Amino acid sequence: MKKILRILCLALCVIMAVSVCACGPSEKKGSVETIKIGLAFPMSGMAAMAGKYSTHGADVLKEELGGKITVGDKEYPIEFVVMDTEGSEEKTANVYQKLIEEEKVIAIAGPDSSKCMLAAAPIAQNAKCPAITSFGTNTAVTEVGDYIFRACFIDPFQGAVAAAYCDGQGHKTACIMFNNADAYSVGLKDAFVENYNGEVLAIEEYSGSDVKDYNVQLTKLAAQNPDVLLLPNLNVELGLQIQQARTAGLNCQIVCGDSADTPDVAKVAGPAIEGVAYVSAFSAESTDEAAKKFVDAYVELHPDELPNSNAELTYEAVKMIVWAIQNAKTLDRAGVRDALAAIDGLDLPSGKMTMDPETRNPIKGGIIMQYDADGITRYVSTVNP
Repeated sequence: MKKILRILCLALCVIMAVSVCACGPSEKKGSVETIKIGLAFPMSGMAAMAGKYSTHGADVLKEELGGKITVGDKEYPIEFVVMDTEGSEEKTANVYQKLIEEEKVIAIAGPDSSKCMLAAAPIAQNAKCPAITSFGTNTAVTEVGDYIFRACFIDPFQGAVAAAYCDGQGHKTACIMFNNADAYSVGLKDAFVENYNGEVLAIEEYSGSDVKDYNVQLTKLAAQNPDVLLLPNLNVELGLQIQQARTAGLNCQIVCGDSADTPDVAKVAGPAIEGVAYVSAFSAESTDEAAKKFVDAYVELHPDELPNSNAELTYEAVKMIVWAIQNAKTLDRAGVRDALAAIDGLDLPSGKMTMDPETRNPIKGGIIMQYDADGITRYVSTVNP
């Protein structure tokens, strides 16, 4: 009987230990727990440039923390666990499983696209692990469940900003070319059409990011002679599209979504990039004190580049998680989730941010940026919700 009781006690201890690990925050180092935050971004593949900016943005916060975080009156080691999603839905889902089950992270920042987040979000929701997409603007992302958040604005708001800009520029007619296989592209296109006060003359579509020749669609749109061309597509597609649009005779204003905020777009588009405008969450030209502090810290770490929206939004996503850890009623995934939903007036580089506790979408503004002849982005205007 004593032997049986010893076995039962041992089994109970194992079960309790597994339960504690499953709740996070992380592994133990001696008597001190290490709090782990997962970072899931594309470090290789077609979207690697965006992933580079994302991790560079996280570097700023990592430097600020100095390897430790104070929660209440206790100091914990903190670790950022970075994993490569390769910009793939399947790979992102695998990364989420590893971060949650093997690394025991308390929360995850990333990925940076709607399609990848939609593939991974159910995994985080089922595991009750808070996850914040940095750039997943599709409305369906946070609808997956109450553990899913975002640091960016949503497609309806972004589409409304693009439409308002076009209206303000006096563009009476528009044409659109979009990727019908991408949730981001479809959502932005739909929101623009709903909010634009002018006439949409024609809409052309294509399927997938592997398409390289858009001449058939663009030639049809050029025949419409619109005032503006909307390209609500991914950064890996935009460079060629802008270049081919100009070749096809579309000499009108071109407007894109926030995915245009990466140097690769201007590099591929070449001289055709001049005058292209896009919606963005952040401008390195901002004079706001929090923005200036972020830009200065970023440039000190990465002197050859200025931060773009990928960098800034990742910084904000991780900053939100850190704030939630420090303000959670319980230091576990559930406590962090509740704290994230309660964010109110948090100072960030893009301005003060409040989280809508029901939709888990941040209440924040958007801006319009425009490329000059040298492929450098310039601030145009701000639009607040």
